[in-house]
Amino acid sequence: MCTGGCAKCLGSTLIPLAVLCTLANILLFFPGGKVEESAHITDEVWYFGGILGSGVLMIFPALVFLGLQNNDCCGCCGNRSCGKRFAMFSSIIFAAVGVVGAGYCFILSAVALNKGPKCQSQGGWTYPFEAGDYLGDHGLWIKCTSPDNIVPWHLTLFSLLLVMSGIQAVLCGIQVVNGIFGTISCQFGCLNASQYWP
Repeated sequence: MCTGGCAKCLGSTLIPLAVLCTLANILLFFPGGKVEESAHITDEVWYFGGILGSGVLMIFPALVFLGLQNNDCCGCCGNRSCGKRFAMFSSIIFAAVGVVGAGYCFILSAVALNKGPKCQSQGGWTYPFEAGDYLGDHGLWIKCTSPDNIVPWHLTLFSLLLVMSGIQAVLCGIQVVNGIFGTISCQFGCLNASQYWP
């Protein structure tokens, strides 16, 4: 079972997703595409879900997964050194870190979508929407008078973060299963190899 090749494929997919999540989070600091005071930016943006959770924390598992191609268990049978099974086992730990990071971004994005953006309304800079009511009723969007287009901006970027972090969590979950199979197959390969090597 070439689990290292599968891990490399997962790693090469995680890197562009991490970059896109980071960019989406950065764009959220410019509501409606404009520079605003920090107090006028939605609170969830400051938790850096896309930058830390789906960005920085996702780079580590991605790099580990890419490196597993060189430590593929397909080549460990008949070799005295069975350190490759440790590499596959460590990928499970890094995949778990990736799941946590992606889960953090996913939860923050879901909360932000439900809460709606902070914007200028009749009551000043507030959150004029309640429990996601604006998601199904576009007529409510007029409650936000400033910045321009803040609701679609908020909705689009947090939706992208929600989808991309969900994909990242699934990919890291796949690597957990892949790593378990890789560790087990390497273990059996090394046990068989030990019959031929003193």
